[in-house]
Amino acid sequence: MTGAGELSIREVARRAGRDIKAVHGDVTALLLCGLLEKSDNGKVIFPYASVHVDFMLHAA
Repeated sequence: MTGAGELSIREVARRAGRDIKAVHGDVTALLLCGLLEKSDNGKVIFPYASVHVDFMLHAA
């Protein structure tokens, strides 16, 4: 989504090759935590040029 501008959830799902319902849930979570923004016309925007995520996984 970087640099793509405003996208519908349907378009995000198409680009990701995923089910619209699953993407809708993901987009909702990302909107709530502030990583995505919603435009006035209801489309979603990723307003960053890049994101650095740093995490560690441990065996269960």
